[in-house]
Amino acid sequence: MSTRFLVIFTLMLACASVPARAQDVAAPFDPDLQRLAEILGGLHYLRGICGSNEGNKWRNEMQALIDAETPSGERRTRMIAAFNRGYNGFQQTYRSCTPAATVAIRRYIEEGSKISRDLTARYAN
Repeated sequence: MSTRFLVIFTLMLACASVPARAQDVAAPFDPDLQRLAEILGGLHYLRGICGSNEGNKWRNEMQALIDAETPSGERRTRMIAAFNRGYNGFQQTYRSCTPAATVAIRRYIEEGSKISRDLTARYAN
């Protein structure tokens, strides 16, 4: 059995034995997912102003993350808030593509890739 399946199964059992409000219990990897969501939000904004012509690629990646994780309640709210925080943070700083924005894009892609690899290595098969 995959580790991810075991984690999800354990969470499902825990949620079944407590009142409905406790279903919003954070998973051990939630901080990483929230950081990844924040990175996706930042990339969505930065790649747009830097003329990447990717459209909604990074927003779609965020939607795929939510679809894969299927968080509910507070967990879902935190993930979406992290995406928006990433987007809004760069929106307040950059109005056009600058060398610093290009560096931020590169660093965010590197960090997001690392988080994805680490999560996959730790919680997947």
